[in-house]
Amino acid sequence: MQIGPYSIKNPLALAPMVGVTDRFFRQLCRELGAGYLVSEMLAANPALRDTKTERLRADFEGEPSPVAVQIAGSDPEWMADAARYNVARGAHIIDINMGCPAKKVCNKLAGSALLSDPEKVARILDAVVSAVDVPVTLKIRTGPNPQQRNGATIAGIAEQSGIAALAVHGRTRSDRFTGLVEYDTIRDICQSVSIPVFANGDIETPQKAAEVLAFTGADGLMIGRAAQGNPWIFREIRHYLDTGKLIPAPGPLEVLEVMQRHLTQLHRSYGEHQGVRVARKHIGWYLKGRHNSAVAHRNLMRTGIAREQFSLIREYFRQQPQENSHSDQGSLAE
Repeated sequence: MQIGPYSIKNPLALAPMVGVTDRFFRQLCRELGAGYLVSEMLAANPALRDTKTERLRADFEGEPSPVAVQIAGSDPEWMADAARYNVARGAHIIDINMGCPAKKVCNKLAGSALLSDPEKVARILDAVVSAVDVPVTLKIRTGPNPQQRNGATIAGIAEQSGIAALAVHGRTRSDRFTGLVEYDTIRDICQSVSIPVFANGDIETPQKAAEVLAFTGADGLMIGRAAQGNPWIFREIRHYLDTGKLIPAPGPLEVLEVMQRHLTQLHRSYGEHQGVRVARKHIGWYLKGRHNSAVAHRNLMRTGIAREQFSLIREYFRQQPQENSHSDQGSLAE
């Protein structure tokens, strides 16, 4: 996949997720097979740039090129300014969020709420593309609601505005994350534009990844929720696409090692008090579906001390049989 001057040799992308895909999680996913990563969503509102939360989200120091930074907002001038600001801080690619279905984003007429106003979409895209000399990409959904699936129209506007690549989540804004993914709509969008497209939505297994690529004709895949607690999914998908064969899921010792490394980074970055709390959701995802994890999960959600988090995690994994687990199945027929 080519995004401006950048050749993405491994177009398995980690989807930007606020509060999840910080620099540390992006690093893990890169090490485990992701080939393209986008920062957490940053607000275009200049008044928010100096908050502690935004500074942490905007920390991409030392990340390999290309550094892709996602911005969100509804004002074309603010979006253009945010693009210039982040390019000045080292961004190589600017990504525009028009896919987030969260109420706190859509209530400000940003994220996927913008899909209801194609004219405003065009103004924002034109403003951002004109503001910077780096590639600008766009993440969208298939439309505002099932009665108004205008994803192909938005994609055409994007291509005309000079957008370098698209990521399409195969649901409408009103669907949020429920119901079947519209892979047929993603396929239609891929056929309607000449710019590269990432397919996104419920890609949970290597087999599903191969099916989605074949069915949609997308140039790459973007993985979001399926990577939560399972950054190994990129390694597994990449191996399957390259060889047609499955590799074993990570065993308990590898999961423990990655968890400990991840939590250490969170504690150091956020401080113990906040880091322990940020770590809880990741711990929940890492333990989801694992053998006899309920008691460990309950205790880990209660502790507010970093040392106890590590102790409880090690105790849980010492009791696990040293065999591979954490696997699931999936297909387009589901």
